[in-house]
Parts: sequence; C-alpha cells; structure tokens
Amino acid sequence: MNRLQAKTALITGSAGGIGRAIAEGYVREGARVAIADISFQQAQKTAAALGSAAIAVHLDVTRQESIDACVEACIAAWGHLDILVNNAAIFDMGPFLEITEKSYDQIFAVNVKGALFMLQACAKVMVAQGKGGKIINMASQAGRRGEPLVAVYCASKAAVISLTQSAGLALIKDRINVNGISPGVVDTPMWDEVDALFARYEHRPRGEKKRLVGEAVPFGRMGLPEDHVGAAIFLASGESDFVVAQTLNVDGGNWMS
Repeated sequence: MNRLQAKTALITGSAGGIGRAIAEGYVREGARVAIADISFQQAQKTAAALGSAAIAVHLDVTRQESIDACVEACIAAWGHLDILVNNAAIFDMGPFLEITEKSYDQIFAVNVKGALFMLQACAKVMVAQGKGGKIINMASQAGRRGEPLVAVYCASKAAVISLTQSAGLALIKDRINVNGISPGVVDTPMWDEVDALFARYEHRPRGEKKRLVGEAVPFGRMGLPEDHVGAAIFLASGESDFVVAQTLNVDGGNWMS
C-alpha cells in the first residue's frame, strides 16, 4: 500500500533539485503535491511532468502575503494540507571579514525567516484541521559545524535545526511532527555555483573542490537528490509518528551526531 495515499503535500523550492526528487517520490507513494517555487515557469513544467497529482504555485518565502496565498491555493485545490517540506534555500559565501549586511539579510530572509513563517502558516492550518500533520525542514551538514568561508549559510542552517527542535516540541501536542533532514554535499546545479565560489576564494581550478568533497564522503561519492527521498517519505508517513524534533543526517557518513 502506498504510504502517503490521499495525503497532500506542499513542497517549497521544488521546481528542481532535492525538492523535485521528493515531490516525485511523494507522488509515487500516492500523495498530491504542490510544486511551490519562486521560479513559477519551472514549477509549472515540473508539475506538468508529474501529471494530475501535482499543481504549480508561485511562492516567495520572503513575503508573508505570498506564503499565505500559497497555502490558500493548496487548500482551494484539495481542501486540506497534511505535509509541508520546507526546502527553499539560497547559498552565498565569502571571507569572514568581507561578509556584507546584504548577503546576511538575503540568506536569513529565505533560509530562516522564510522557513519559520512557512512552517507557522502550514501549522496553523493543520491545527485547525485537527488531524495532525508532518513538517520536514531541510537543514544541512553546514548547520552542524562552522566553515571559514561559509559563516552565514552555516549559521542559517544551524538556525533551521534549532527551529525544528523548538517547533517540534511546540506542535507535537497537536500531533504535528516537525523533523528535519540534513543533507551533505549533493550534486545539483546549486553545487556547481558553490564550486565556482570555492574556485574563486580558494584559488582552485573549477571542478576541483567538487571532486575533493565527493571523494571525502565515506560512501564514496556526492549525494544525489534521489538519496533524500526515502527519508522524506519516512518522515511524512505514519511510520515516523514517534519521531519528534529530530534532524536526520542523510549525507553518506559525512557527519555523525
């Protein structure tokens, strides 16, 4: 039996990458999914590829009115909301003494503020429905440690892990399980941008940093978007009902906690 049969899921930043892979996995498990992304045209293409079980919704997680409209669109389409995957995020890096207020504000606006108020909006709906729910925040191994060139991004993902703990404790009384997934290095188009930044700041040839971090993963390679689908299905299903306020490392053994 499909583990997410008749469930509805809102997945932010799911036009591509890990978010899209999770959406595809949820549809295979019987769920209906909202492909919510700031890149609406790409979201429409992804939703079309998934068929009648998917809709595309424009979402800018930095704007409360956009968050509210996105949640309302899901309710209008399906009548209820069971699962949120908080996946939308951005990345930046640079020498610590060159961090700018603009970069800080942009990263925290999406990765922390956006995740918090998206979580809050969906949790309010779930509480009103009275049937519980599942919320999954995408963190990162970067939130488990510091990195000299990635201070603000690391801090933003540490905040996501902390929010997961606080929200998990606050909402479990309403049978809303809040948990997280902490990916390691994942081979997506975003990592090509990350590699280019490392090449600039560490004076490396393009592609070298990506090769080195892949070789350093105990599993033997970088992660793929599909590697995170199993954990996302588990945390969205009834199998994880007794899992509360945890962030699961899915990183090929890169980090142990």
